[in-house]
Amino acid sequence: MKKFRLLFLGSMIMLLVVGLAVNLGLAADKTWTIGMSQCNLGEPWRVQMNKDIKDNAEKYPELNVVYKDAQNDALRQVNQVEEFIAQKVDLLIISPKEAAPLTAPVAKAMDAGIPVIVLDRKVLGDSYTCFIGADNVKIGREAGKWAVKYFKGKANIVELKGLMTSTPGQERHQGFLQGIKDAKGMKIIFDADVKWLEPDARKEMSSALARFNKIDLVYGHNDPAAHGAYVAAQAEGKGREKKIKFIGIDALPYEGVRYVREGLFAATFEYPNGSKEAIELALDLLKNGKEPPKNITLGTRVFTPDNVEKGGMAIQ
Repeated sequence: MKKFRLLFLGSMIMLLVVGLAVNLGLAADKTWTIGMSQCNLGEPWRVQMNKDIKDNAEKYPELNVVYKDAQNDALRQVNQVEEFIAQKVDLLIISPKEAAPLTAPVAKAMDAGIPVIVLDRKVLGDSYTCFIGADNVKIGREAGKWAVKYFKGKANIVELKGLMTSTPGQERHQGFLQGIKDAKGMKIIFDADVKWLEPDARKEMSSALARFNKIDLVYGHNDPAAHGAYVAAQAEGKGREKKIKFIGIDALPYEGVRYVREGLFAATFEYPNGSKEAIELALDLLKNGKEPPKNITLGTRVFTPDNVEKGGMAIQ
């Protein structure tokens, strides 16, 4: 009887140890699935965002990121967010094409208990977990202030806008107007919505060049827009690209920063994509239950020929 009790006790202890080991193993092997909804991969900046998210997520084996590309189609992105909700992902990271169409799907994800980190472009209201983005009004304003200083308050300007149904496009325009408002000689003589796309910028800039003999500055809401304008001016002949200054926003190393280094651009303003912050916040929330702040504003730098080799200059 005593031997039986010892055997029984030993078996129970073994079961407890095995159970504990299994539970610890499950805890150690716990993985979380993150749905990443990108509005399009037609812009180099967004390709870089996805790459940076991938690179940062790969540092943490417990994270599995599933990517969807909406191909610049708001309805497609709505449907893809719905798919993520149906798949019951643990967290959603989204960079919306437009604010209004994606507001309800993001709210639906929140209602389903799925935290949502919004990158770059906002949704309406406050039904999201955290928004991470740079201050587009500030960046536009700094671009305007730079232009006023460079041209001593007098210039004919072509403004090639981003998608004006998106918050960054609206805010970069508003900020630029704030930056030049006290300089009466700074005139926007031509503007167009080029939807962030270089081919559209080339087309619109060709129209501007045909209409106006004197253009001093092109303000592109992103670097592809400014570069498209440069290519159009170069194609026009007569050295027109040398008579115009071009500034953009994004400052990717292989794009805007390179254009400054090569003398094509007079300036580019950094627009960080928030990928590192998004992954770190997601992990902290999923693993430790730590709620992130509602809004995180990222800083910016300006790159000009004078500072490009020094890594640009931070803007306070």
